[in-house]
Amino acid sequence: MKRMIVFVTLLAAFTLSVNAQDAAAQSAIAIMEQAKSQNDAATVSSRARMVITAKDGATSDRVIDQYAKDDARGNDRAVIVFQSPATVRGTRFLMMDNASGGSDRWIFLPGVGKVRRIAASESGGNFMGTDFSYEDMSMMSREVDEDTHTVLREETITVDGISANCYVIQSVPKDTSFQYSKMISWVDKDKYRIYKRELYNKRGAVEKVMEVSGFKDVQGRDTGTQTKIATVSAGTSTTLYMDIIKYDDPIPEGVFTTAYLETGRAR
Repeated sequence: MKRMIVFVTLLAAFTLSVNAQDAAAQSAIAIMEQAKSQNDAATVSSRARMVITAKDGATSDRVIDQYAKDDARGNDRAVIVFQSPATVRGTRFLMMDNASGGSDRWIFLPGVGKVRRIAASESGGNFMGTDFSYEDMSMMSREVDEDTHTVLREETITVDGISANCYVIQSVPKDTSFQYSKMISWVDKDKYRIYKRELYNKRGAVEKVMEVSGFKDVQGRDTGTQTKIATVSAGTSTTLYMDIIKYDDPIPEGVFTTAYLETGRAR
């Protein structure tokens, strides 16, 4: 009888442990789902100033327009149009993140005069000389179930001069071909804002740090207006300042085509 009591006690302890782990995993998924769905909209249109900072502190500015709209099948689509300076004006980039998995990307360079498809092997390459890779451009539309999430701890950080209590969540890609081996995010416990994200390379070292700040209400949505991504080893960074952002404005379907990349006109 004593052996039976010991066995039942151990089984109960193991079951409680497994249930606690499942609950923690579920909580991590729920937190990331909430963070991802914060600003759901039919469309997003914006104009941003991009400041690229070199290792020696020298800076260069670019102005870009961005348009995003899901299609009827739930595929994420986005177009980026470079407006200035003259050296990059007219460069247009289209990306489609398929709901079933995988991404398609195309770019039009005025100097070349034709649309070029970005190969999957180029996903980790820098986008137009910035600290963003092609993979980074799709980061915010990445589906939560593409990663395994774990709550590591809770931590207080300062954003916009205010202390914020955060969940610190580790996300490990299920697809090992993804550019990063893991991502660690600081998510506000009350407002579910993602303030900070560390991106780790395949060697397990921090490759980039992304920080979001300048939060304000835009059409009833809690919106970060400043995003900085720094490449740790290179000592460089790129910061996006959102000057204009509009939710749910109509965007013609023709914008999300390679024909638009080539002509700049939605047919």
